[in-house]
Amino acid sequence: MAVYSMTGYATAQLGGPSAGVAAEPGPAVGMELRSVNSRFLDISFKLADDLRSAEPALRELITSQLKRGKVEVRAWVEGRQDASVRSPGAADLQKLVSLQDQVRAWLPTAHPLSVAEVLALTARPTSHSGAMHAQVVELGETTLKSLVAAREREGRRLASMLLDRLQQLRQLAKDAQPLIPQLVAQQRQRFIDRWNEALAASSADPSTSGSMGNAVTGDMARDRALTEATAFAIRIDVAEELTRLDSHLTEIERLLKKGAEVGKRLDFLIQELHREANTMGSKSSSLELTRISVDMKVLIEQMREQVQNIE
Repeated sequence: MAVYSMTGYATAQLGGPSAGVAAEPGPAVGMELRSVNSRFLDISFKLADDLRSAEPALRELITSQLKRGKVEVRAWVEGRQDASVRSPGAADLQKLVSLQDQVRAWLPTAHPLSVAEVLALTARPTSHSGAMHAQVVELGETTLKSLVAAREREGRRLASMLLDRLQQLRQLAKDAQPLIPQLVAQQRQRFIDRWNEALAASSADPSTSGSMGNAVTGDMARDRALTEATAFAIRIDVAEELTRLDSHLTEIERLLKKGAEVGKRLDFLIQELHREANTMGSKSSSLELTRISVDMKVLIEQMREQVQNIE
């Protein structure tokens, strides 16, 4: 299955004049769908008055296809055939005159009706509500199909970018692996050197002359060196963090290849990646390991921004 972005746009039109058709065309219905990222599915409608009755059907249609995202639905009517040019009937005019007289009886300063106002009040637009309802639902299916296709294309681009960042993170983890034994070996050598210095100092000190004094001083120096070496090895050991990081990377790769609605799970895994990279940075005892941790966090932050757009 594909990975879908929550960002997309689609527009379409149905009806209206057709080439080579002599018959009088009916009104055309246009629709526009926009979607951006959101934690849940949030649908807003901006429909022409004639199309409001189709809102429940459109909502049901969208919820059957989309699971997350802020979706804006706009629909309008073009080429409406009005009856505003129709001559008003005598009954209509008599009714307007009567109403005007009543209003001016109470409001003598009221202006009389103009010709344009009379025509607007007596116009009776041709009703296309039933046909337009069916049109807008059909148009909704077409436009939604285009929107899903646009979200799929964007999703493929996001998945490709995330897979590229995964490979870079794996390389950084691989670079970090050999640094730990090297650091432990270097620190062990430092402790041995300090131990030897302590023994040499105790041998040269007249106050500690004698076999018993030297033995006690040597044992103390050795114990201290072993304790510090053990504490240091524990403090800088990031093998567990690297193992968990590799496990998270494997799961992210599996989800991207699986597709469907993976956005929320990816977001959680990105948080876990960031936690492991932070721990590595806090345990770092060398500039090289610190650099690797920083580079990891930069890549993870880039992934986090893109994962926010995945459905």
